Amino acid sequence: MNIIISGYGKIGDILIRNLTEEGHNIVVIDKDSYVLTQATNLYDVMCVCGNGADYDTLMNANVKNADIYIAVTGSDELNMLGCFLARKLGAKHTIARIRTPEYNDNNEGFNFLKQQLDLSLVINPEQLAAKELFNILKFPSAVNIEHFARRKFEMVEIILKSDSVLNGMSLIELRKKFSENFLVCVVRRGDTVYIPDGNFRLQAGDKIGLTASPAEIQKLLKKLSILKKKARNIMILGGSRTAYYLSRLLISSGNNVKIIEKDKKRCEVLSSLLPESTVIFGDGANQEVLMEEGLLSMDAFISLTDMDEENILISSFASSHNVSKVISKVNRTALSNLAEKFGLDCIVSPKKMISDVIVRYARALQNTEGSKMETLYKIMDGKAEAVEFVVEDSFNHVNVPLKDLSLKPDTIIGGIIRGRKAIIPSGNDVIMPNDRVIVIVAGQNMDDLSDIIK
Repeated sequence: MNIIISGYGKIGDILIRNLTEEGHNIVVIDKDSYVLTQATNLYDVMCVCGNGADYDTLMNANVKNADIYIAVTGSDELNMLGCFLARKLGAKHTIARIRTPEYNDNNEGFNFLKQQLDLSLVINPEQLAAKELFNILKFPSAVNIEHFARRKFEMVEIILKSDSVLNGMSLIELRKKFSENFLVCVVRRGDTVYIPDGNFRLQAGDKIGLTASPAEIQKLLKKLSILKKKARNIMILGGSRTAYYLSRLLISSGNNVKIIEKDKKRCEVLSSLLPESTVIFGDGANQEVLMEEGLLSMDAFISLTDMDEENILISSFASSHNVSKVISKVNRTALSNLAEKFGLDCIVSPKKMISDVIVRYARALQNTEGSKMETLYKIMDGKAEAVEFVVEDSFNHVNVPLKDLSLKPDTIIGGIIRGRKAIIPSGNDVIMPNDRVIVIVAGQNMDDLSDIIK
């Protein structure tokens, strides 16, 4: 597809990388000629220097033939105007990054704005990050959690500790030992990702992906003695938009929230917006401040400053003081790897979330036969994918036992949701029309459910 991206910042960069890997033709618009030179040096893209909401610039970018126009500049207003003009000039679909709370908080006003601007999709990275953080805090045993089929089915990622009963156990032995209905569908060991078979043996340090219904996952982790209680007392470092959205979710669920922010004016704003929270004016990078504000009594600590390095270091300090759940916002991939070396296994990246949403949207627009892509997640630190498809009547392999399907290598069906029933598939199960099928793949992309068949 032909895709125009307006704004080459952190978000724009990861979008360009992932969408070019998907095989799309990309045109990048930015006012800064220097960053466009960087883009052409790194990627096989065409660049246009100019304003993404300017008629001539859009025409030079061939907007009339664009399948998708994506506006991710630092200005909400410029993004909205650019999408409006792009749509009028012929772009088939438009996506705008809109971050300002005033535009997002009022559902009626937000829907009116989206409708009047004819926006196909609106993305808010801070809101996406807040929702993911909230889900992790509800289920702190996991380092990552993804939802499918309107939360009827889940995939959780856990780190296998050296004292775990699973250490050294094969998946066949695991199935015999535990009666819960679950599947170990993907494992990352070092830099390698495996779609394991029954003979695969787990090792300490493995990152394991489990699929099951929420109730079955809870029962399994309880048996494994790694089920942690939900975090109630939570300390957030940095009064960003993400902190604001997250605090609202936490407070509405009855949590106690303490925010530490070093900008006095921002503290005043947060105190006004979040009167039920405790907002502290102070520098959380100072370890004494954290200790004085009760770090040791917290169930969870979340570092959301604008500096990845600071988030890693302070999170490492919190982890060393045995805070039960520590989460760090890290946008740069290289620093995510550094965070792992510091022992931080729970990392959140807003720019990655936006990329997942847009990649899924682009794939779903492409012609498919027999299924519709509903959800796509990059998992195992981006080395694998979990994709949810809704099966249509025209799918060529309905009512065929899974044992008779010849799947491509590094592919597994992680779950089937039929109505309200969550199925961990065996060889005798079949795929039926209207099923929701969860597929896990490593080292490849999927646009359609038929892509799993050799």
